[in-house]
Amino acid sequence: MSNLAERIAENVAEVRGRIAEAARCSGRSADDVTLVCVTKYVGDDETRALLAAGCDDFGESRPQQLFAKAEAFADEPVRWHLIGHLQRNKVRRTLPLVCLIHSADSLRLIEAIDREAAGFAKPIPILLEVNVSGDAAKHGFMPDKMDAVIASLGAYRHVAVRGLMTMAGRSTGIEGARRDFSELRRLRDAVRPNGPSNITLDELSMGMSGDYEAAIEAGATIVRVGSALFQGLA
Repeated sequence: MSNLAERIAENVAEVRGRIAEAARCSGRSADDVTLVCVTKYVGDDETRALLAAGCDDFGESRPQQLFAKAEAFADEPVRWHLIGHLQRNKVRRTLPLVCLIHSADSLRLIEAIDREAAGFAKPIPILLEVNVSGDAAKHGFMPDKMDAVIASLGAYRHVAVRGLMTMAGRSTGIEGARRDFSELRRLRDAVRPNGPSNITLDELSMGMSGDYEAAIEAGATIVRVGSALFQGLA
């Protein structure tokens, strides 16, 4: 095993251990939390090392990088997640490659996904991105609009809304992150009873390298971890 592969395997083991402990502290099992390895800043060698370490859920923020990575690893058992902003003109090429779109951040985008997904054998799973922090630089639905958003989603028959996604505010520290994550869970619990049949809202995608433990303790079912997996690499 190369030094790179060995170091990444150690990092994966540490992250999985911390996920398990955070899940235990919140009365859940580690199996209740999916680790999505964010590969946007690394190359093919690092991605292969993650595969060798037992990872198979990978996230990319930019569609163009997703296209290239998906082609490079077409013969591998990778489940790709699109975790960043998706432009409508990239929808057609993105849908066949992904198992989940985390960043459905507008009704116009959902309409575009729904229209393109009409040709697929089953609905496309998506998460609704919510801007719980109110950060003007972030994408996503505003929390006070979510009742209306949820009520409108029954019109889109070719998407399957599986849950919500958020990113914590950039300058609020870990306690601010905890508040944002708790708010997303509270919001999910409030709007779920009003959803149409294509909505389950079981998934909460929240938490990154600096705050994923806090996210799990607040109810995250998916964490998106990048830099913590590549610590110690030259």
